[in-house]
Amino acid sequence: MIEAPAHPLPPGVPARLALASLIGTSLEWYDFMIYNTAAALVFNSIFFPASAPLVGLLLAFSTYAVGYLSRPFGSLIFGRLGDLLGRRSTLVLTLVVMGLGTSLIAVLPTYREIGILSPALLVASRLLQGIALGGEWAGAVLLAMEHGGAGRRGLNSSWAQMGPAAGTLLSSGVIALLTFAMSDQEFAAWGWRLPFASSALVVLFGLWVRVGVDESPAFLAMQARQEVARAPLGEVLSHHRRALLLAGAARIGPDVVYALLVVFSVAYLTSVLGLSRPLVLGALMVGSALNMLAIPVFGLLIDRIGNRMVYGAGILTALPLVFCFFPLLRLRTASAIVLAIAIGMIIHAAMYAAQSTFIVEQFTPSVRYTGASIAYTFGSLAAGGAFAPLIMTSLLKATGSTFPIALYAVAALLATGTAVLFAGKAPAPTRAPECAEF
Repeated sequence: MIEAPAHPLPPGVPARLALASLIGTSLEWYDFMIYNTAAALVFNSIFFPASAPLVGLLLAFSTYAVGYLSRPFGSLIFGRLGDLLGRRSTLVLTLVVMGLGTSLIAVLPTYREIGILSPALLVASRLLQGIALGGEWAGAVLLAMEHGGAGRRGLNSSWAQMGPAAGTLLSSGVIALLTFAMSDQEFAAWGWRLPFASSALVVLFGLWVRVGVDESPAFLAMQARQEVARAPLGEVLSHHRRALLLAGAARIGPDVVYALLVVFSVAYLTSVLGLSRPLVLGALMVGSALNMLAIPVFGLLIDRIGNRMVYGAGILTALPLVFCFFPLLRLRTASAIVLAIAIGMIIHAAMYAAQSTFIVEQFTPSVRYTGASIAYTFGSLAAGGAFAPLIMTSLLKATGSTFPIALYAVAALLATGTAVLFAGKAPAPTRAPECAEF
């Protein structure tokens, strides 16, 4: 259970708290999605020019996977800091690291200018981005949930969950504006750098917002009672292994569906079906806007009927979606493409809104940051979002059909459904004894 604060929050604090939770995940997904979109549109020629188009996409999405592979390191580093030093200060640090990684990408020389060193530096920048994301999500959710009462945990957690959609919406809008305002040659030559550079301004705003938010009452209470875990990682690995397995599996289905809707669809529509980038990015913006608006609605529903019910409904409706998705795209009409992505993003919102409370509630307060961070990041590696675009591209290249991609998404959804079902039978987590320093 998420503890209620000892005193009501002063006027204006809930709004700033929601913004502090939203701004970080929005910025970091803005940065991440700028890369995802650029990888699908131009990076295969800028950083991997010797490759054939489809192979270039494989290499570009391999670098996308590097951003995911580095997340577990971030979860280990920042998860421990979050449980030892506090949620707010750790979130400030993740914001700085993400801004640094994105700024480096903005000034990277191309392959034509410095050769193989160019993609190597791109990988290094992606590592920084992934490390920051590995520590961001759990802290953003906890900062909001631990300030609010248990009866509002679904709504409170939804602010952080809106971040990916908000970041995707903003990044798609910026890139759509740039591609509309300049030629393909200008965008490929230098225009793609502008969205990466602009994130520095958002970092400064995000830092101002987060510094002005108080530390989580639950963490302050643990400090006062001297119950802060001395070795949160050791405690999680010793006493919360089942929770890690279930919480990690809960990530797989929504991650694969999101990668299908937001990342792979861009490459498929532009590189395979040959549709225009403005059309594809416009459809993505509509879907992201609906996703962002639907998440707090599902958050309110979670507070009424429970996260397992909302999670299960999202999974059941996503199963037929994945088989209808590509036939709709192949109609090549704007209405069909917008409909496919929009419906998918609303269904994803149901799963994603329930995901935060589901994962966090598997762990006791003293190890929540570490446990939730590890589950969130390692769950993405378990056949989930880390390699999803790469797997989808490989399946399409090997078979020439999108049907195996649908089967892959179904398998991921079934894995998550199994975790949600079995977690309902698990006893409430109890406080584990302190472990030796890990």
